[in-house]
Amino acid sequence: MDTAPRNDQEARALTSAHVLPLAVFIGFLLLLQVVGAEITWKHPDAPWWRRAPEQWMYPLQSLVVAGLLLRGWKYYDFRWSVKWTVVGILCGAAGIGLWLLPTTLYDRLGLDTDPEGWRAWLGVAARKEGFDPGVFQSPAAWWTAVVLRFFRAAVVVALAEEIFWRGFMMRFLLDWEGDWTRQPFGKPSLLSFVVVTGLFTAIHSGPDRAMAFLYGSLTYLLCIRSKSLGACVAMHATANLLMCLYIVAYGKYGLW
Repeated sequence: MDTAPRNDQEARALTSAHVLPLAVFIGFLLLLQVVGAEITWKHPDAPWWRRAPEQWMYPLQSLVVAGLLLRGWKYYDFRWSVKWTVVGILCGAAGIGLWLLPTTLYDRLGLDTDPEGWRAWLGVAARKEGFDPGVFQSPAAWWTAVVLRFFRAAVVVALAEEIFWRGFMMRFLLDWEGDWTRQPFGKPSLLSFVVVTGLFTAIHSGPDRAMAFLYGSLTYLLCIRSKSLGACVAMHATANLLMCLYIVAYGKYGLW
């Protein structure tokens, strides 16, 4: 599929399709901080939407960003292939295995409190406090929250982040004063690796950053070897799906 723009208007639409979904996604996170500070009421008598505003803000965020992704779908060149999709899935499993290793070690070591120093830097922590669907008493509401959270992580986040980081930013950095759309997908560049992997690492919370750097580096290698945006999406979707299953199984809601 050729997504090269034929005119300035199409070039702007192509850029918007790659940038806007993640920009809106981050905008919702910032909005949640503002709204949460105003309406959150941690009290047993508080309605669920005030005790945990993220329980309705995240689904709204997911639906809006999914709509933007669908609107821009014709502008994405995934270059799917069976070989590289399978490789992406395997890389996703390996990458999330590294990501989850520190908190798994916390349990295996039998720790009672989060450690300090280098172990804290690596993310060795309980990771129990976070997006907990247990705020709902109804099984139907609990399952709805979990399914929507899986959808957000394994579909919306996987698409929005890879389309932006690999589909746009890596290419934009190759020719930021010219036309990024003319730059080939997956072209190796030290600048692209440092900036994209660095920013990907920085947007994650402190306990995740060491493993986020390793995960981002692995995604970069997959990108430049496969030349396939689809492979990167498959990797991200697999990693996030496995992480969600791990979170629900072990109650590690701090990973969410």
